Amino acid sequence: MTKQEKNEVIAALKDKFSQYNNFYITDTESLTVAQVSQLRRHCFSKQVEMKVAKNTLIRKALEALDAEKYAGVYDSLHKVTALMFSENPKEPALILSGFRKENKAEKPELKAAFINGDVFVGDNQLVALTKIKTKNELIGEVIGLLQSPIQRVIGALQNRPEAATAEAAAPAEA
Repeated sequence: MTKQEKNEVIAALKDKFSQYNNFYITDTESLTVAQVSQLRRHCFSKQVEMKVAKNTLIRKALEALDAEKYAGVYDSLHKVTALMFSENPKEPALILSGFRKENKAEKPELKAAFINGDVFVGDNQLVALTKIKTKNELIGEVIGLLQSPIQRVIGALQNRPEAATAEAAAPAEA
């Protein structure tokens, strides 16, 4: 790989890291070509971009953007590395765990995840990452909580006239 090609890869990676607030670093070393292709198809269907690059180029791209911000992920850059970029912080974790269940395997292994400025290191974090709530899920929960008291008041008001007409009808019959 020439220096020019390396610089092009670094520039492309910098664009991806700038574009996405969330990315996962995975180890795909023991996967077959067919399994990697299958993983790429899963990613494509869920709007997750998967890129494979040399660890030194990934590190240079991250350091060029903000060396301190990404310091927590540098130790994860070893062996074969695949990057997964997504707008949704939870989607790559769901893809990885689903792929593992489907293939009854422990690979691909999660090395690290960078989610909105927070770094999650190690494969043991995968289960926690699958349970992260997305922004839209949190907004939905808040709206549901805000609507609950209003719905109770409306329900009480709707039941009130029925009770009043029932009471008014009862004395007339007596």
